[in-house]
Amino acid sequence: MMLRAMLALTGALATLPALAGTNDVLIGMDQKITYDANGAQQGPPGNDSVMIMDISNPTRPRVRGTLPLMNSLLGPPTNLQITHDGKLGLVANSVVQNQDGSAWKPSPDNKVHVIDLTADPPKLADTVTVGQQPSGLAISRKGDLALTANRAGKSVSVLGIANGKVTVLGEVPMEQEAAAVVITPDGKRAFVAMNLANRIGVLTIDGQKVTYDKALDIPVAFNPYNIDITPDGRHVIASCTGAGKNNADAMVVIEATGAHPHVVSIASPGVGPEGFAIAPNGKSLATALLLGTGAKDSDWFKTKAGELVVMSIGPGGALTVTGRAPLGRLPEGIVYSQDGEYLFVGDYSDKTLRIFRLNNGKPTQIAPPMILPGQPASMRTVVR
Repeated sequence: MMLRAMLALTGALATLPALAGTNDVLIGMDQKITYDANGAQQGPPGNDSVMIMDISNPTRPRVRGTLPLMNSLLGPPTNLQITHDGKLGLVANSVVQNQDGSAWKPSPDNKVHVIDLTADPPKLADTVTVGQQPSGLAISRKGDLALTANRAGKSVSVLGIANGKVTVLGEVPMEQEAAAVVITPDGKRAFVAMNLANRIGVLTIDGQKVTYDKALDIPVAFNPYNIDITPDGRHVIASCTGAGKNNADAMVVIEATGAHPHVVSIASPGVGPEGFAIAPNGKSLATALLLGTGAKDSDWFKTKAGELVVMSIGPGGALTVTGRAPLGRLPEGIVYSQDGEYLFVGDYSDKTLRIFRLNNGKPTQIAPPMILPGQPASMRTVVR
């Protein structure tokens, strides 16, 4: 009798909804930019959205809600993130579309949307104004601070977070275009990808005071466009997408501790590692290679599909490829499940989400691609 009762209770618990936020993934869907035989085409605004997806059961994702919020493909796919406690989601919008005759052209925006993930369904709580063209975004593990890397503003905006509210505290001038940013787990430093300068900037964080010391700039490979950090805070990894057009792409590993952070390793997984994520245990990373999926049909380096690459992170930050798998057209966003056993990858032009299971560093797609209601330009989960 007691056994039956325990089994019944276990079954009941299994059917309860997951805790809001902590198992969520934010997916930014840009409907303005499309691709055809001539490459990228700019279109009218009005149909963008942000989807909130619960992946507590990685093989059966559940959509918790979709909000009509403008966001953009133009920037690394890290313009959004969820606080460590799963209560708030932030989404930066880098550009707006302006009509020029019969054509549409992008110009810098300056907005960050704040999503209340404790609501069911999730809801927009606020929108704040930051620097020009906010691209990559990072939230501290403590949850009291967020930073946006502003490309057109050549700055990093500093945001305070308290009691579910987000307040703009100021801007840190960088003198260079800033594409992405990451905060160390202890909250004492941040690293900024200055893509056009081919350098990583180092910020010092003291509470909610953030300063930049140009003398600590770290030269890296060409066009550092995205950046992340291992959960132990030791290694910062930057994806450098070269000159585009099938050239000079690399993943650069930086020793993030000590008085003088510096490059300790470099490896090339292939062409176009724009979107990447580090595993929750810090032992591997996965990147979605664009290859030639965004090229014109007439370009010699055009490809019909991208590729998923998984790399181990070894002693001293050494990167080694452990597995590969095919992807769709223009893969961008990528996240790990909380247990690190699954990967989720968005194919922008195909409007799909692929789910892979990892076995000894080798990815296997577990089902046909999941059809999404829009083009997944970015994807991110909770701060780790």
